[in-house]
Amino acid sequence: MTYENILIDYQDQIAIITINRPKALNALNSATIQELTHGFHELAADSNIRAVILTGSGEKSFVAGADIAEMSEKSPIEARHFSQLGHKLMNLIETLPQPVIAAVNGFALGGGLELAMACDIRLASTNAKFGQPEVGLGILAGFGGTQRLPRLVGSGRASELLLTTDIINAEEAFRMGLVNRIYPKEELLGQAIDMAKKISSKAPIAVQLTKSAIVKGENLDLLSGQAYEAEVFAQTFSTEDQKNGCKAFLAKTTTDYQGR
Repeated sequence: MTYENILIDYQDQIAIITINRPKALNALNSATIQELTHGFHELAADSNIRAVILTGSGEKSFVAGADIAEMSEKSPIEARHFSQLGHKLMNLIETLPQPVIAAVNGFALGGGLELAMACDIRLASTNAKFGQPEVGLGILAGFGGTQRLPRLVGSGRASELLLTTDIINAEEAFRMGLVNRIYPKEELLGQAIDMAKKISSKAPIAVQLTKSAIVKGENLDLLSGQAYEAEVFAQTFSTEDQKNGCKAFLAKTTTDYQGR
């Protein structure tokens, strides 16, 4: 597939996806959502990729939201389809085998915040802004915002953001646990790459199963989550990586994990 709205670059075992619509502040139209979906599907099937970084192009925006110009004239049926298209992408990112790091380099509003929340880790630049402005447009968050935001920051804070349409800065997002770390804008991507490299150096099967346990566990009761954890914990003992990793630890040496 030829991409017109995104870029995919590779650094060793890391893939960097850049949403490339800077004139539109990287707004998510249907074409961009479809390209992202296709790109993430390709990465999911690529065993050489151990971590993914998602960011936006330009100086101002990660993703400023869904494309209002495209949405404004939709019928209810078309709006449902558009919401489902967004959900498909967000769920794909959330369940991607590889961890996904959002490098939020500016506005993450509406669909942009929903996109970042689907990622496993969120790093923000000091100029980043976050918000869910949908009710101010007569609609509501339709790409998972009403579901993921309460799970991340609690229902009270989520309700405040979703109902007031307030936009918060990176410091406030960090205080409420919406982002993991904040960096100067010029350092953000480098820091994201460093974190991705650190993750990539670990046993890839164990990393993937850890992500799976986290994501599944958020929607299970504690006992069910523990049962799933025990199953994937057991799976790691069938891998060469587990044997080599434990031997290296006991011998006080290191090992290069092969994903086997």
